[in-house]
Formats: sequence, C-alpha cells, structure tokens
Amino acid sequence: MTLSLAAIWRISRRDLSARIRGLRLLAVCLFLGVATLAAIGSLTAGIADELSRRGQTILGGDIQISIAQREATEAEKAAFRKEGALSETVRMRAMAIGRADNDSVLAELKAVDGTYPLYGKLDVEPTKVMFRAPPQNTILIASSLADRLNLDVNNRAPQIRFGEATFTATGIIKNEPDRLGEGFTVGPVAIIRLGQLKSTGLIQPGSMFESKYRIKLRADQDPAAVAKRLEAAFPSGGWEITDRSNGAPGTRRFIERMGQFLTLVGLASLVIAGIGVGNGVGSYLESKRASIATLKVNGADSRVIFRIYMMQILTVAAFAIILGLAVGSVMPQAIGWIAGDVLPVAPGFALYPIPLVASAAYGLLIAIAFALPPLARARTVPAAGLFRAVVERSSRADRQTIIWVTAAIGAIVALAVATAREPLFSLIFIGAAFGLLLLLAGIAWGMRWIAMRLPRPTAPLPRLALANLHRPGSHTQALVVALGLGLTLFVTLAAIQTSINNEISRQVPERAPSFFVLDIPRERAAEFGNMVTAADPKAQVNLIPALRGTITEFGGQRVDQLAELPEGAWVLRGDRGLTYSGIVPEGSEVISGKWWAADYKGPPLVSLDQRVAESLNIKVGDTITVNVLGVEVQAKIAALREVKWENFGLNYALVFSPGSFYAAPHNMVATLTVSKTAERVLAKKIPPAFPSSSLIEVGEVVGQVSTLLTQMAQAIAAAASIAILAGIAVLVGAIAAARQSRIYDSVIMKLLGATRRQILAAQAMEYGVLAVILGLLALLLGMGAAWYVIVQIFDFTFAPDPVVLAITLVGGAGLTFALGIVGSLPILAARPAAALRSL
Repeated sequence: MTLSLAAIWRISRRDLSARIRGLRLLAVCLFLGVATLAAIGSLTAGIADELSRRGQTILGGDIQISIAQREATEAEKAAFRKEGALSETVRMRAMAIGRADNDSVLAELKAVDGTYPLYGKLDVEPTKVMFRAPPQNTILIASSLADRLNLDVNNRAPQIRFGEATFTATGIIKNEPDRLGEGFTVGPVAIIRLGQLKSTGLIQPGSMFESKYRIKLRADQDPAAVAKRLEAAFPSGGWEITDRSNGAPGTRRFIERMGQFLTLVGLASLVIAGIGVGNGVGSYLESKRASIATLKVNGADSRVIFRIYMMQILTVAAFAIILGLAVGSVMPQAIGWIAGDVLPVAPGFALYPIPLVASAAYGLLIAIAFALPPLARARTVPAAGLFRAVVERSSRADRQTIIWVTAAIGAIVALAVATAREPLFSLIFIGAAFGLLLLLAGIAWGMRWIAMRLPRPTAPLPRLALANLHRPGSHTQALVVALGLGLTLFVTLAAIQTSINNEISRQVPERAPSFFVLDIPRERAAEFGNMVTAADPKAQVNLIPALRGTITEFGGQRVDQLAELPEGAWVLRGDRGLTYSGIVPEGSEVISGKWWAADYKGPPLVSLDQRVAESLNIKVGDTITVNVLGVEVQAKIAALREVKWENFGLNYALVFSPGSFYAAPHNMVATLTVSKTAERVLAKKIPPAFPSSSLIEVGEVVGQVSTLLTQMAQAIAAAASIAILAGIAVLVGAIAAARQSRIYDSVIMKLLGATRRQILAAQAMEYGVLAVILGLLALLLGMGAAWYVIVQIFDFTFAPDPVVLAITLVGGAGLTFALGIVGSLPILAARPAAALRSL
C-alpha cells in the first residue's frame, strides 16, 4: 500500500497529538544538548564580537605601536603623527610606597600624555576630577591600591611615592578604557602625567618598561595599510603593531580556545543525550507496537511505516531544537550577569547565526543517528513479530540504516572539525570521545557476557537480578555507556582540579622562591646581594641579566612576512625576555648540540627551549635574529634545552652566549629564597633602598594563577554537568523503554507467588550492582585520564583529593541506584489482569 505524503502527514500528526508524551525523552535530551552548545557558541561569539566592536577603546586607538625598553625616536614619532592624532603612554612595574616607608605594594605605573585616551573615557571618583590626564604632581590610583596602602582620597590628600617622586592621590580609577588591551598585570594600576615620569627616576638605561603609541586615523584610512607603511619605513624598529580589529589578541585567543574546548565537551554531552534519544524512540515505538502491527496487517509497507514515525520524530526534534536554540541564545546575558567581572567583557545581546546553525545541525544529526536504529527495527519486523515483541526481540539493523547512521556520524565529525579553531585538536578530542564510547560499549558487552556465564545463585532474588543484566532487551549497555561517560568526565575533572589545587597549596611553596625582583641596577648587584644575606645568611640568591627583545627572523624567515604564525609559536608574539649566561641555567638540561665555554668571546650563539625550536621548525646550526633596543642581533643556534618551567626559577626560552648583549643597557633580575622572618624584613627594606626595582611576592602570583585555574575548572564542570543530566535522562529512558518487559516479568512473578517486596528487592540488587560497576569504571577511567593530563601535560604531581572523588562517585552511583528504584515503583503497581490484557 502506498500513501501520499499528505496522507502520511495526516496520520502522523493525529497519532502524535494523541500520544506525544511518549517522545518527551527525545525532546528533553535534544533540548539539553542543543541549548548547551548554543549557549557556549553564543557566549564565545558574543565576547569576540564585543572585543571587535570595542576594539578602538580596548586598544586605545586605531593602531598601537608597542616598543620595549625604549621610547620612539623623533623620526618615528613624526611618522606616527603624520598618520593621525597621536597619544603616548609608558607602562612599567614599580613599587608604590605609602605614608610610611613600611607600606609598599607592587603596582603598574602608567604615564599618559594630554591626549589620552583617544577613544573611550577615563572614569574616576570623585567625579569632580574628570580629565584626560592627571594634573601636575597628582596621581590616580585603583581602589585595590588605595585599600592596600590604607589611603582615603575623599577626606584628605594622601601622599604616595614612586621612585624618587611623591604624588598626591586625587581620585580612584573606576574605568581604565584600555585596561583589557594592556594584558596580564601583577598589581593595581596607578596613572600619572607623562611629563612627570622622569622625576621618579624609574626610567634608567636597561629598565623594564614598555612605550605605547596609539594613533587615531581618519575615517577613510585602512589600519592594516597604515601598519604596513610604518613597518616598511622602519624595518628595524623592533615594534609590535596591533590594529583595532584585534585590540586584545591574548584575551581573544584564550576565549576562542576555551570556547572550542567547552563546545567539544558539550558535543560529548549531546552524544550521551543521543543514547537517550535512541532509548526514548525505542520506548515510544514499543508503545506503538499494536498500531504498527495493525498498519502492516492492513497493507502498509515498511516505507510508509518509516515515513509516519520519522515525521513524528523529526517534528518533536525540531520543536526541541528550536526551544534549545531560543534558550541558548539568551544564556550569554544570564552568564554575564552571574559571572560579573570574571568575563573580560560583558557579551552584548545579539543573535549569532553561525553557532546557532551549528548547534541545530548537531541536534538534527544526533537525532537522526540515534533514532534510525530503533525505527529500522520497527519497520523491518513483520506484523507477527511485532505482536510477539515482548518475548521475542530483533536487534539487527538493515544495511541501509547502517549507511545512514554512519553518514550522520561522519557529518558530525566533519562539522566539528570544520568549525574548530584548531581542527587537529578537535579531531583528537572527538576520536578520544568515540574511543571511550567504544571502550565503554565493549566493557558493557563484557559485563553481559560474564553475567551470562557466572554460576547462577541458588537464591531466587540474586539469580533474577543477575539475569536482568544480560537478558534479551536488557539496557545494561546503554546505561554503562551513557552514565559511565558522564561520571568519568566528572571524576576526571575532580581529580584534575584537586591535583592542581594540591600542587599549588603543597608543592609550589616547597619549590617556589620567596620573591622575584626586577630592575636591579647592574652596578648595585653586589649591594643588593649583601642586603639579602644580611637579612638571612642562608638565603638563596639567583641574579641574572635581563633584557627584552623581539624575534624578527628565524631559520631564514622574516616574521613580518609570515601570513600567519606557526602553531604553538607563542615566542613570536610581542617582545620576549632574553638573558645571557656562560653556564647552563639552573632548571635547564641540554638535549641537543653543545653549550659554549664559560669564557666564550666569539660571535653570538643562542640556546633555545626545545619546544620553541619544534614550533618554529628550526634546529642546531640555524640562525635566529632578535631586535633589542632597535638593534638587530643574529645568533647561531648552538644548543637546545629542556626547560623545567614548573620550578618557578628564572627560566628563559632564549639564552645567549656571554658578550652578546653586555654592551647594551640592561639591569638584573633575581629570585630570592629566604626564611619567613627575612621575607618580612626584605619586603620593608628593598623598596626604599632600591626605588627603581620591583618586588614581586610569589604568593600573590600563585594566588592569581590558582583563581584563574579554578574559574576554568568551574566553567568546564558546568559544561560537563550537562553530560550528567544527559546520563540521567538516558537512565530514565532506559527504565521507560524496559517498562513493558518489566511489567510482563512482574506479572509473571506475581502469578508465581512473588510479593512486591521481593520484586523490588531483585531490582534493587540489579541497580545496586550496576551502580557499583559504573562507579568503579568511572574511577578507573577518570583517574587514568586525569593522571595523563596532570603528569604528562602539566608535569605536576598526581595527588587528587580522595574525599572529593569519594563524594563524586558515591553521589553518581547513589543517583543511579535511586533513579532505578524510583522508576521501578510504577511497575509494582501493575495489576496482573490489566497487564495481561494489554500484552
């Protein structure tokens, strides 16, 4: 019998209107997955769009030229002014000293000219001091700096000292328009007028500071063209030029990579939800068994059956997808409101088609991939087989269904790779996720195989519980795969987060020095060392020279001529720390080439971190050129090193031979490892004795890193929680899909004299065994994955918190058990007579 599409739709719509409740699980699973992906994609796109929209304000101009350790020459400034209005700022780390010399705080001192800011507005309190730059002898400070120095700008005029100059704090900075474009900072900001920076005495030959020149272009000027013109005019300037299209490149990269990872976690959750889709569709078709058999008896062929129920599935799927898109599109505003200052910028309200279309496509492909197998079984089974479906099941899919399912999965992988910022990473993640799914499926099959061959217990209830794990129609495999993957994700995250926290709280204090000290005058290095040893004779002092430079050429390739930077080549972004040494630095090991003699006096040589060399595809014998203070120095690569970055020492990716930069103006940096008593003494003595030096307490830096890692872990856990919700939906769907066969078993057992308590006890044993197995699986797989991340990637000590892991496992296993028991209660209420009439 053949029917028109209109007739098929009419039958499908009427049938769906009568029993739409049967596809609720399909709707819930797709809604959860699509809403999560749409929210993550929209949030990432919203932040990136806001960064682009506010690019001029974040950057401080249409073009920014950054120069390390020097100011622009008059010729360079003249070229800048020729292109448009110019604003100059200088930023450096310096010690802010309060009323008493004992009060000192590391701050970011920023000197601005009279045209600052070119875009945006510098907001301060009280509002009566609104201006472009502070007046002479005054300073604007961040609220955190005022709090730490106990300064009150409202009731009196507090004094604050930087270097040799004293300023009157007249306002609290409420909004620094270009704050995000300044990048990572280790202290609160303080702003003075540019002309007064010289009076502080902080700018000395070799001092670590950065000059930034912002240009406001005319409306008809192209920033990229202007940038190329300036670079061509000063090829050896050693600048880093950024335009308004990417005002905060580091923030953008972090947000995009984090968004990509969260999207992949959300996609894994959607795959888990797909198992729930399959269970939901299977349960629904099980309830329509009589209707399908009746249609077949009356002449409907397999194609008609397929179209009727596929229309129903796609209709419900479309409704769930649209609802998920609607919720996901408004979630960025809710996340921005909840997260507050955690996000770099608050995402604006807008619809972003690309992530929404991608989320809808994922949802549709998942629905097709997981709904087709149960639908194929229903359309290919003969009518007589459908009537016997309670006791006779077919699990084999036809060839056409296998092709369509494979194509849908292939499309999911292709879409994930095509929309990824890093396709290879996405492909590896997806491959690992599918590999884990296959592993869990294999484990589930092994569980059923073992359960079939175990000796049967003599007691009837344990025997029944064991049989339920491998009986025909058992949902052991779906439950193990879905809930096992969800719990594994949570165990992995818990183990990673607690291991990192333990590393920071226990291991870092054992290895980390007490202080980093920057900008120690080279001629006063001995005096500095004597002050430290006077405070603690057992102090460990590591003093090395420090410069800043920009890599302009490597292996014969000019950096400014590259279309894009090589993957992982972070060392090419902006200026880098450089040093020179006659011996192999502490924390490094030469693994290729040969280190130079301690008294080497020949042409410049350099040693690179091995990973940096790999990212640049260069080796021993190649050359690399750096620009230091406007002078290009080419050096031959003599050795590659393995650098232990985690030892909190003075590690540098590039270490040059002695004499390479000895004549260049530069200062020293140091790490100090001293006793707690000496820490307090030196924190008071060093700032006034060495006013141009910056004292960084390692504990504060560790605290900032710990906060950042915690926020990242919370974001990942929030995305992974959808996997648990999807796993719960799968469990509910498995219970629903097995309800008919469970009712059949319950009725037969009641007729044979079993009580409700005995039936419930048998099912409790079944779900108890399943919960224990899932917990052990999650523990084993999650700990293995966490160990790999912590030890192989972070190179930390693997030390997860057993209490947190126990809570995670007990909570997950307990939830599995509780839901299984709750889902069994309606089965116990089935009356034998009514149940037998419905079979």
